Amino acid sequence: MILVTGGTGLLGAQLLFDLTKAGKKVRALKRESSSLTTVNLVFGDQNHLLDNVEWVDGDVTDFFSVQEAMKGITEVYHCAAKVGFLPRDRKEMMKVNAEGTAHMVNAAMEAGVEKFCYVSSVAALGRAEEDKIIDEKFVWKPSKNNSNYAISKYSGEREVWRAMEEGLNAIILNPTIIIGAGDWKTGSSQVFGQIWKGFRFYSEGINGFVDAGDVTKSMIAVMDKNCFSQRFIIVSENLSYHQVFDTIADSLGKPRPTISVNKFLSGLGWRLEAIRSFILRNKPMITKETALSSQHRWLYSNEKIKKETGIEFLPVKESIERVAKIFLKQHS
Repeated sequence: MILVTGGTGLLGAQLLFDLTKAGKKVRALKRESSSLTTVNLVFGDQNHLLDNVEWVDGDVTDFFSVQEAMKGITEVYHCAAKVGFLPRDRKEMMKVNAEGTAHMVNAAMEAGVEKFCYVSSVAALGRAEEDKIIDEKFVWKPSKNNSNYAISKYSGEREVWRAMEEGLNAIILNPTIIIGAGDWKTGSSQVFGQIWKGFRFYSEGINGFVDAGDVTKSMIAVMDKNCFSQRFIIVSENLSYHQVFDTIADSLGKPRPTISVNKFLSGLGWRLEAIRSFILRNKPMITKETALSSQHRWLYSNEKIKKETGIEFLPVKESIERVAKIFLKQHS
């Protein structure tokens, strides 16, 4: 049986769909408070496939619940993670992304798991250099550009590499920004909701983007090919936020963002947003980390994963149009 963590999130839900559609029996670890909204959104009219998912309540930060969930498991896809861009998120991210991953690999080795796939992030490769193609050989370097999230995912990777040295057959995947249908108020899906409401700003910073389905396709492919003790960057295209925002706006039938944000305006923006969110007691749409990141130019290579699996990535424009259709169906 296969164990999936983070199955209620954007990527985990897509993975559950792909695995069950292929006829696999899956156990999914979720927190008791987790919502199945994204799962139901991804499965759509094929929700009968959920009959092949055994849901178990637990938490990766609780070793004993992880240990229990690992019984009878032969393969693990560890997708659970905490994403945050506020200073106060650091402690929880380290607990979930680092300590939680340590629990996962330790329990997997104890249970005799045959294969383990860890979903990390390109942020864990470090961001010390701009305008340089980053591949799997890139080495983490301390930098002011490394966010707390990046540090937590890098710490999680170290636990996986340690487990590999101790005999665990593991693989690490480093996706770029994932495009998919999920909670329109959080994560990468949030930008669809923001542009739907009339978001007016853009930057010329560059990052990698990839469809959620291509990430899960890559995960399953490298596990099937037993590509152990390796990492793979998962990216379709490197594009500017300007290009991506314009495409989302076009797909939603909304006006394109028209206000270009430079470093000065970006700095002013996150400060004003911090004041607004403090007054209204809600989460800021823009933080210092996201504002600064939007000004940088990060470029990533997908040559290794393409050579290993032969995967052809969905163009970002088509990915955005696919997700926009789902969004519009819900908001029409």
